[in-house]
Amino acid sequence: MKRTAFFISDGTGITAEGIGQSLLAQFENIEFVRITIPYIDSVEKARNAVERINKAAEGDDGKPIIFDTLVNSDVREEIAKANAFKVDVFGTFLAPLEAALDTKSTYKVGKSHSINKNTGAYEKRIEAVNYALDNDDGARIRMYDEADIIITGVSRSGKTPTCLYLALQYGLKAANYPITEEDINDQKIPAPLKPFKSKIFGLTIDPERLAVIRNERKPNSRYSSIKQCNYEVEEVELMYRRERIPYLNTTDYSVEEIATRVMVETGVERRVK
Repeated sequence: MKRTAFFISDGTGITAEGIGQSLLAQFENIEFVRITIPYIDSVEKARNAVERINKAAEGDDGKPIIFDTLVNSDVREEIAKANAFKVDVFGTFLAPLEAALDTKSTYKVGKSHSINKNTGAYEKRIEAVNYALDNDDGARIRMYDEADIIITGVSRSGKTPTCLYLALQYGLKAANYPITEEDINDQKIPAPLKPFKSKIFGLTIDPERLAVIRNERKPNSRYSSIKQCNYEVEEVELMYRRERIPYLNTTDYSVEEIATRVMVETGVERRVK
């Protein structure tokens, strides 16, 4: 069964995507084609969006699903004309929230992602992203004293995307250090990391999955062989246990889930709200 899901917003669409994706994930037996349409801030743009939605309806096994965070009433009315099932994200929650707070919402477009509302938080995110990029793959060990957290793991276990997500979403300065074959020969923490042991969190991954990922990068190589992947994963996990480093198997988790679990396990506080 195939259905199209549209995430429509008069802003970036991030909120509609986040809520919509979480809800759709509960229906594993349906194949969803996901389409985000941001910046629908006029009736004309809404009409064009309705045309796309109606066209999708013709080829779907049922009505498309719309998740929207539109605040303009005219635009909302136009989108409501589409041949689709509509989930009004703001409408669902704002009305009862207004009643609870005994006040009306301002209904401002793009309010939740405005830079102007918290310039400090925005700058912290950018600073953290720059730090993650500068300290990727063990590039600048001398800057580890600034790190909020240091992610370790074998090559292709998910270190870089996790660090970037922690930086962009939470404003955390996250460095990552690759555990190489030379590092795990004695199953001891690499010397450059010893002064920062309290900041370290390890990632691991199932060897079979690791082999698939590495084969995409270097097919038919020793680096991507299942024997090498088995060896590296087994040794790095022994090192984690021996050195009492907290760690997580990333095989079945998205980068969002990995980052959240890292924060829960370490107790590191987010720097931006």
